[in-house]
Amino acid sequence: MAQAGIKTGWRAKSIWAEMLAEFLGTLVLLAFGDGVVAVAVAGLTESGRTLVIFQGAGGWLLITWGWAMAVVFGVYVAGGVTGAHINPAVTLGFATRGEFPWKKVIPYWIAQTAGAFAGAAIVYLDYYKAIEAWNKAHHVTSLASPGGLTTFSIFATFPAKYFGSNMIGPFIDQTIGTFFLMLFVLAVVDAKNLAVKANLGPYIIGMAVAAIGMSFGVDAGYAINPARDFGPRVFAWLMGWGPNALPGIHNYFWVPIAGPLVGAVIAVIVYKFFIEDTLKARQASAGVEEE
Repeated sequence: MAQAGIKTGWRAKSIWAEMLAEFLGTLVLLAFGDGVVAVAVAGLTESGRTLVIFQGAGGWLLITWGWAMAVVFGVYVAGGVTGAHINPAVTLGFATRGEFPWKKVIPYWIAQTAGAFAGAAIVYLDYYKAIEAWNKAHHVTSLASPGGLTTFSIFATFPAKYFGSNMIGPFIDQTIGTFFLMLFVLAVVDAKNLAVKANLGPYIIGMAVAAIGMSFGVDAGYAINPARDFGPRVFAWLMGWGPNALPGIHNYFWVPIAGPLVGAVIAVIVYKFFIEDTLKARQASAGVEEE
């Protein structure tokens, strides 16, 4: 029975409330993540605030730090409701660990992908004039042409040219990047390990994403999140980027979906074997000694 004066209802227990939180958290992630790419690719040059994009490493560092902050605030927004997965790979990882109900996995994935789609739409609404100006300045007459790939990169990822048509390399890249992301998430939230204090968990996860972007970002754009890539990819396809978006270069669209899911599961197995089992054993041993 509900106590007098305490509100109950669908928000207290319904998965819909959790889906709303995942939707909004992922929307924030993409609004600021895709937003910083829009600044680097089209906004700075077409606004007259800089002459060329990606001068040296500066443009890449802008993007990596922008995505890091996007993660921080996306997690802070949704964290109190769901823990802020805002990433289907993270959701799968926690389900694999037995810490998250399997029946909620698909609903979370849907909410995350929808939030990513909406975040991309916000970026397009804000920067479509800059995108148009960039395309005009570079004589891009069709977003679906090879020339449209540059502005498509505002929304989703594609593999580096040196892979050619072989997507095994990008798949491995996405597996590795998400492996490290999930590994760091597990370490940060594990109270048995060096638990993060003072509500700084979201900030540390953001730093992890920055590190991954700087060290493992250029092979395939470090999506490391199926929703982060697929939601905006669908939006870009609807807006006219055509085959640049779907199916993507060399049918790339599946890579940032499958790679992150595999990487997250591997991270769960590795963390349990190398770290968690040891922490549990030492904790149990300490308890026996105290008795």
